[in-house]
Amino acid sequence: MNKKWQIYETDVEKVDLLKSKYGINGLLATILVNRNIVDENKIKLFLNPTRNDFYDPFLITDMDIAVERIITAIKNQEKVTIYGDYDVDGITSITVLKSFLKDNGLEVDFYIPNRLEEGYGLNKEAVKKIADEGCSLMITVDCGISCIDEIDYAKELGIETIVTDHHEPGVDIPKALAVIDNKRKDSTYPFRELAGVGVVFKLIQALGIKLGLKEESYLKYLDIVCLGTISDIVPLVDENRVIAKLGLMLVEKTRNIGLRSIINSSGYKKIDSTTISFGVAPRINACGRMGKAEEALKLFLSPNINEVNELTKKLNEHNRNRQEIEKAIYESVIETIEKENLNKNKTLIVSGKNWHHGVIGIVSSKITDLYFKPSILLSFEEDGIGKGSGRSVPGFDLHEALSKCSDQIEKYGGHSMAIGITIKKENLEKFKEKIEEIATESKIDEIIPIINIDAKVNLSDISKQMVESLKDLEPFGEANKMPIFAFKNLKIDSIRALSEGKHLKLTLKDNNSIINAIGFNLGNLADEYRIGDKIDVAGVLEINTFNGVDNLQINIKDIMKSI
Repeated sequence: MNKKWQIYETDVEKVDLLKSKYGINGLLATILVNRNIVDENKIKLFLNPTRNDFYDPFLITDMDIAVERIITAIKNQEKVTIYGDYDVDGITSITVLKSFLKDNGLEVDFYIPNRLEEGYGLNKEAVKKIADEGCSLMITVDCGISCIDEIDYAKELGIETIVTDHHEPGVDIPKALAVIDNKRKDSTYPFRELAGVGVVFKLIQALGIKLGLKEESYLKYLDIVCLGTISDIVPLVDENRVIAKLGLMLVEKTRNIGLRSIINSSGYKKIDSTTISFGVAPRINACGRMGKAEEALKLFLSPNINEVNELTKKLNEHNRNRQEIEKAIYESVIETIEKENLNKNKTLIVSGKNWHHGVIGIVSSKITDLYFKPSILLSFEEDGIGKGSGRSVPGFDLHEALSKCSDQIEKYGGHSMAIGITIKKENLEKFKEKIEEIATESKIDEIIPIINIDAKVNLSDISKQMVESLKDLEPFGEANKMPIFAFKNLKIDSIRALSEGKHLKLTLKDNNSIINAIGFNLGNLADEYRIGDKIDVAGVLEINTFNGVDNLQINIKDIMKSI
């Protein structure tokens, strides 16, 4: 599908000012201006954040109440349970809070619901089990803001609850002892986009301050906090950037043997946000997807190197299983789309039997990326009930679309870009028709994928030093994407497909300048272009090291013939 290139109209005066004032090159200055990082404080915070850039945790609503109650629990050696989630954010949240409390004299229990049997959030059976074990205080991490009935039930059973969460609250918030969530309507905290583990970090920071501990008592967990933050795809700006930037420095020399082991096993040599997002996060998430979340938690908590090595093997095995299951479902979905000619539809709704519930969300995401259409994948059991996941494209609110079909759906949840759904088989065809109708009315055909480009660049203007300076913008992630540049009118000097036709390898020329280019998953374009063709390329500038030699390279995101 054709993509629209949207090149920033950069304020040249501001770029020149930053270049002269801070002694930085034009490319780096351009990106900072494009991202509205122009005043001194913003530049300092973005390029060189320090431990002094964290906000006061006591600015968070209910923080003082939570801190006092936890200190009482430490003094009285109460039975405390942390109730978490099964993804990376949840696992890291439990790790950080449990470890901090242990350091300060309180051993606590934890509870992680099984994704395949219990689903997300609190449930009454789990709460009853926790109560039967004598728990007097339950602390939720990365969940709880929408669990009003379950928290009421906990209260009936004699459990006080502290909620720590980062999800959007509903109209009402739970009647818990304290509800720490910066997305509360009455929140005055300067930053509302912390991950669940970021909220936990603020809690241990507040506890550290109140207990008169050294900063190291909570800062030492930034390696684990940064892992959860980067993995949860929250915007890497403001306080999240401080967490990610300082945390990655700590990851490089981490004392957490589980984290070190999983990084080493991932095959990534460099410690950056890519290593976390593509090397570590999938392995941790695979545990939750396969119903084995506790193994990921044990990895981070274990002091035993032999146990850690065994757990690392298990995590890698779960990840391989997840990949195999994902591949099988993906191929089955593609086959159905092609066979039934579903690509003519505005939306792609595909069902199958006994597809793995922990994996179909990832497959839906890949199908949406491939066809640039909203997709919903449903797995039907013998009882005729289908459960599934959906992903959307920017500009089409899938959650809102489902709200217009609620009479055909048993249950649904999520947000504009990702949903979960339960539906009866007898309602499937009507549901498909209705979604198609909504997509047609919303003129979904007119939505074109956009590539945001920071600047048009000439090959002759770039150098290794300039590209290396872009590392100052790391860590990259949500709201701080890798900068993409446009290169116009380049001549193809060589072209071939790699990895059985999967990827594209090019050498590109502009007068006397020459550069290598790689296009991952663009191998199909090898037959569309010839040596000598003039093309425009949108891509990321990087340094590729091969056999100890560094070469500049364009990592291609899109190609079109030059006009």
